[in-house]
Amino acid sequence: MENLTLKSNKKAILLLESGKSYLGESFGAQVERCGEVVFNTSMTGYQEILTDPSYKGQIIVMTEPHIGNVGVNKEDIECDQIFAEGLIVREISPVVSNWRAVSSLPDFLKKRDLPAISGIDTRSLTKHLREAGVMRGIISTLDFDPKSLMNKAQKSSAMVGQDLVREVSSKEKYDWDLSEWRWEGQKELPQLESHVIVMDFGAKQNILRCLRERGCKVTVVPAKTSKDEILSLRPDGVMLSNGPGDPASVTYAIETIGELINSIGSSKKNMFPIFGICLGHQLLGLALGGKTFKLKFGHRGANHPVKDLVTGKIEITTQNHGFCVDIESLANKEVELTHINLNDQTLEGMKHKHLPIFSVQYHPESSAGPHDSRYLFDRFIHLIQQSKKDRT
Repeated sequence: MENLTLKSNKKAILLLESGKSYLGESFGAQVERCGEVVFNTSMTGYQEILTDPSYKGQIIVMTEPHIGNVGVNKEDIECDQIFAEGLIVREISPVVSNWRAVSSLPDFLKKRDLPAISGIDTRSLTKHLREAGVMRGIISTLDFDPKSLMNKAQKSSAMVGQDLVREVSSKEKYDWDLSEWRWEGQKELPQLESHVIVMDFGAKQNILRCLRERGCKVTVVPAKTSKDEILSLRPDGVMLSNGPGDPASVTYAIETIGELINSIGSSKKNMFPIFGICLGHQLLGLALGGKTFKLKFGHRGANHPVKDLVTGKIEITTQNHGFCVDIESLANKEVELTHINLNDQTLEGMKHKHLPIFSVQYHPESSAGPHDSRYLFDRFIHLIQQSKKDRT
């Protein structure tokens, strides 16, 4: 692949609702987008980050200063499209140097109509977001008038109160039958042993890959699928996926999850485990009677330390969330806390005291990121096997 020539006269501007503005160079589509401006501390994995549906409604700031050197390939995607609203980097690499690359990052973004800006002080921007909190902003290559841009940013929707799941969830039920990419090629998949229903609130594909590699028949269903429809598929387990937006606004999912909990608690014949990840964890917390709140600047990156309260072990985790389950709201519920964030002591994991239900706020599918938490998928499979025995 040829090296890129990035220098151009095409400028771009980022303006925040706080009044701060940053002028840089455009390397994406020549468009204008509003969104909540958030930062991600990952040093690698920009392709997986960009294609994560959980970033719907958000403009991503990469704190790693040099982005784009490995280009874009066909395997490292979490969704077939980009739901993020924009990308901000310090420097975009003029070289694409990876044998799997089929495109440069700028070409990838242009084809998907995503604005991107480089050449700005992302360290200063990140410090501002940490101090003031994440906020609405606008990237534009068309309009450079501060008053006009501020008016557009302030009229854009705030994240609190938004149900973005309906914009990213699949419209139809489908089955998944692919593994993770490996150096030696596609892994031979094990025989199907258990049927897992994935409620798609914006599911990352690596969650589906991790389940399929553990012998699961994976059926993905839209977020608005009812309890009766799920039960009619005769699941051995239910996965509550990640996704974007304010969890408290996804009322239909909270209701369905509550009905599933009541169903598996009513009879051994209906018993199957439920595993929630990220937004799925938050929705489960709400279904169990808890509350959620918005974090000041959220947790986004592949280097967040989490403590397992059961074993005392520390995991380095991949995270992407701006909301959190309130620990105090679960104090009198049938819930046991299992994981805690070591940076700010917020809730990172929980389980039901009597039913095979558990969840984590972080991403055990780790795409991209460390594999410290992959054991959680094995725990889910163990609970499925145990529940199948109990039903017979």
